[in-house]
Amino acid sequence: MAIIGTFKREGTGFVGSIRTFTFHLAYVTIEPVAAKKSGKSPDFRVYDRAAGFDNIGAAWDHSRDGKERLGVQIDDATFPSPIDCRLIKNSADDNYSLIWERDR
Repeated sequence: MAIIGTFKREGTGFVGSIRTFTFHLAYVTIEPVAAKKSGKSPDFRVYDRAAGFDNIGAAWDHSRDGKERLGVQIDDATFPSPIDCRLIKNSADDNYSLIWERDR
């Protein structure tokens, strides 16, 4: 398990950054989808704002038992497959960690 991003709540979405060994996205937003097309459609879209508003992924609300949690998928043409992550709240403040864990 690795923390690859740090975020803060901003309004109804999140703002933060993502860093791995191969890339650094300094200004990432996770924004709610205004009108979902179906029940399986993402609840949020992930954007790399520093690169000109590029859509780099999607997120689904997996909150339960009062614990806020998003399932996040990030993709890029250079990736062999999308990266699946979790955005979880760290503590009582508005800090969140983007956690990635390799499939076994």
